[in-house]
Amino acid sequence: MALAIFDLDDTLIDGDSASLWLRFLVAEGLAPADMLPREAAMMADYRAGRLDMECYMAFTLQPLRGRRVDEVGEWARRYIAAEVAGRVFPAALAALARYRADGWRRLVISATGEHLVAPIAAHLGVDEVLAIRLQQHEGRYTGATEGVLTYRHGKTERLAAWLAQAGESLAGSHGYSDSINDVPLLDAVASGFVVNPDPGLTALAVERGWTRLQWRR
Repeated sequence: MALAIFDLDDTLIDGDSASLWLRFLVAEGLAPADMLPREAAMMADYRAGRLDMECYMAFTLQPLRGRRVDEVGEWARRYIAAEVAGRVFPAALAALARYRADGWRRLVISATGEHLVAPIAAHLGVDEVLAIRLQQHEGRYTGATEGVLTYRHGKTERLAAWLAQAGESLAGSHGYSDSINDVPLLDAVASGFVVNPDPGLTALAVERGWTRLQWRR
């Protein structure tokens, strides 16, 4: 079955779900406001392609430490309704619907935690997800991650394992992303599509023959 692979943040939705989540937690009194400036600085490093994702996750998962998984799931449901639903690119929904109608398998792969990516993907009608795994103990989050982080080359490593388990291949595959961090992923798929690319990614798209898309709300 043909495979369509989508990044999440700034690809399917207009914004970064992890940053929006932290702002939501602060607004709800579930995280301290002084986390926001440091997270913003880390995201600047992400956009420049130099973020230490392990440090980012350790920092941003602090509000979840010791919280019940089902409790955080309820926060996520409220968050998606309040902050994410209105940010979905209409063209992204159209693309997802087109691939589904044409019988393609659809996968969302993201360098954001699974506690956000899975419910957002489900909101978009996508069941299959690869995201950063969060460690749990006795039904509560520990504030740590586990396994290979789905970031930069970690995305292709996790994807290769998923392909082997699913009995799939990247033959004829399509991949969508907005980020310079996803160049390894875009190199791996048969056809790359860059969404609202910055100048650096635009230059690579021209060089490598990736299709450039401008998606707006």
